[in-house]
Amino acid sequence: MKPHRRKKLTIIAFIATGLSVAVGLSLYALSNSIDLFFTPTQVAAGEVSSGQRIRIGGMVKEGSVARSEESLHVEFIATDYNNDLLVRYDGILPDLFREGQGVVAEGMVADGVFQASRVLAKHDENYMSVEVKAAMDAAERDRADAVPAGESNGS
Repeated sequence: MKPHRRKKLTIIAFIATGLSVAVGLSLYALSNSIDLFFTPTQVAAGEVSSGQRIRIGGMVKEGSVARSEESLHVEFIATDYNNDLLVRYDGILPDLFREGQGVVAEGMVADGVFQASRVLAKHDENYMSVEVKAAMDAAERDRADAVPAGESNGS
């Protein structure tokens, strides 16, 4: 092999190795910060492994919010109207957090309870995150499909 070709091949190999290392490190860094979105029904179905960082979304169930008098600890139930999931959170909730409103929480499931590290609430009555909206629409379709033909769904 001629010296100038060997030099070009060495440079190309060095650049390819550098790019591979950069892409690998980027993917590793992203894998630690990406939280997948799940609904309470998916969590109840066992699609989430214990300790996996995820985001859950749904509606705050009416009458489910319990606040501690001595600390910032709060518990509430997130629902997609098919299944409920108990959420525990230690911290200050958003001002717009209330029962009957949409919520997205980040954290992990442990022993069937979602331990939230962050809670997000929708910013007005017309907004719902795309993921929560899709999950709620799917839950509504599942409920409609579960009602046998000729029967009412309670209306």
